[in-house]
Amino acid sequence: MTVGHRLMEAGEYELALKAYLRGAGETGIDADALSSIGSANLALGRLGQAENILKRALELDPDFVPAINNLGVVLMEQGKSGEARVLFQRAFALDSGETDSIRENLMLAIAQSEANVYDPIQEQEKGGFRLVRQEKGKYVLLSDL
Repeated sequence: MTVGHRLMEAGEYELALKAYLRGAGETGIDADALSSIGSANLALGRLGQAENILKRALELDPDFVPAINNLGVVLMEQGKSGEARVLFQRAFALDSGETDSIRENLMLAIAQSEANVYDPIQEQEKGGFRLVRQEKGKYVLLSDL
């Protein structure tokens, strides 16, 4: 597993994945091994595989902070910032706010999820539908079509 961690730091993700798989074969499958394998898949852009493996890691240890954080990263990459925010908040709480990367991930997820809130002015600029008031209590939905 140590070799895999060093390869990840060096940016050799495919080799790190192989090292993690060998390490898991020698020491057994636990939350740490699954989290490491999931992280390597994440680094390789294999988001679906990473998500499944990280969820399996959390089934074994629901409070394993690296797996929670990395699953949050996967969800952010998939555009699921609200779900990622919940995971980052959980990781931040379990970690007592000690890890800078988790704090940064949480701040990014908060900003991203708040940016996804409906903004009628932005929607109007994008085109699509607009709600226009015609008279007291009467509205019309307009479209650019």
